[in-house]
Amino acid sequence: MRNVVILGSTGSIGRQTLDVIRRQPNRIRLYGLAAKRNVELLRRQVEAFDVAVAVTGDDSGPVGSTETLQGEEGMVDLVQRPEVDLVVVATVGAAGLLPTIAALDAGKLVALANKETLVMAGDLIRQHLRERDGTLVPIDSEHSAIWQCIQGEPDAALERVTLTASGGALRHLSKDELANVTPEQALRHPTWSMGPKVTVDSATLLNKGLEVIEAKYLFDVPIEKVDVVMHPQSIVHSLVTFADSSVKAQLGLPDMRLPIQYALSHPDRWPDDLTRLNLAEVGSLTFAPVDFDRYPALHLAIEAGRAGNTYPAALCAADEVAVDAFLAGRIRFTDIPRVLEGVLEAHIPCRDANLDGIINADREARSVAGRFLSG
Repeated sequence: MRNVVILGSTGSIGRQTLDVIRRQPNRIRLYGLAAKRNVELLRRQVEAFDVAVAVTGDDSGPVGSTETLQGEEGMVDLVQRPEVDLVVVATVGAAGLLPTIAALDAGKLVALANKETLVMAGDLIRQHLRERDGTLVPIDSEHSAIWQCIQGEPDAALERVTLTASGGALRHLSKDELANVTPEQALRHPTWSMGPKVTVDSATLLNKGLEVIEAKYLFDVPIEKVDVVMHPQSIVHSLVTFADSSVKAQLGLPDMRLPIQYALSHPDRWPDDLTRLNLAEVGSLTFAPVDFDRYPALHLAIEAGRAGNTYPAALCAADEVAVDAFLAGRIRFTDIPRVLEGVLEAHIPCRDANLDGIINADREARSVAGRFLSG
C-alpha cells in the first residue's frame, strides 16, 4: 500500500490518476491533492477520497475541514512529508519544477507527467537523482512505452528511440488553413483526452519537441538518436531500436490510464478492466515522416534541446505565454511558433544553469514573450 500525492489533481492527468486509484483501492492510498484554480472540484475530490492534506492556489481559502496548504510552498511541504511514498506531478508548465526537486531530495518516487520540469531542468534533475535517494519514472505515454521496451535490456544495446506523433486536432488542414484556426478547433484532439495546453501543443507538435528533450534525460540518449514519426492512430506509442537491428514497440489504445497505472504499479502489472486492444478492429497502422515546414515549433524545440543550457527553459516559458494568448483569442495559431522563435533568438543563456538561473530564464522569457504579444 503506497501513500500517494497528486499535484494538479483537477487537470486531465490528475483526474485520470484518481480513476486509476479508484480502481485499485487495496493497493494505493491517497494522502494529498493539490490544485491551483478549481477549488470546488478539489473540494469534491478531497471528500470523495478522504484526503488528509490539500493544497490550493495562493489566494484560495481552506478546503473544508481538511488541512489546507497554499501555493508552491504548500506543494513543497506536502511532497516532503514522511507519510508520502509516491508523488504524481501532473501540473502544467513550470509549476512542477520546485515540488519535483523537493520530492526527489526527500527520497520519494516521482511519477512525472509534467513535460516542462525535465525539459527546463534536465541536467539539474539528473544531478539530484545522482546525489539523493529519489526515483523518477515517466507517465507520458511515449516515454512509458520506451521505459517498458528497455526493461531487461543492456544499456549499451539501445541504439535509437522513435516517438510517435498523432499530428493533433489540425492534422487534416493544409498549412495555409492553419492561420484561421480557432481555439475550439485546436482543442478537438481526435484520439487523446488531454488538458487545453497539451492539446494545443499537440497541434503545433511542440509537445513532441519537448518529449525529444525529455527522452534525452530520461534514457541518457543524445538528441540525434531520438526520432519522431507521424502515426495518426495513436496505437504504437514509441519504438526502440537495438544494436542488433531488432525493434521493440509498445502498443495500446490511446488511454492515459494505462501509462499512469504502470508508473504506479511498476515493477508489477495490476489487472484492470480497461478495454483491450483489438488489432483486427483497428485494421491498419500507418506511419509517415514529419513535415518540419508545417510544424516549425517541433524544429525550434529540437534546436533548443541541442543548444541546452537555459534555452529549453526559455522555450517552455514562451510557449506557456503564447498558448494562453492563443486560447484567449489574442493571437493566431500560426503566431505561436513565431513567439517561440523570437524569444529564443533574444535569449541570453546563463553561464551556470542552476536553479536560480533556470527560474530567471523562465521569468525573462515570459517578459520577452509578453513584449512580442503587446508589440
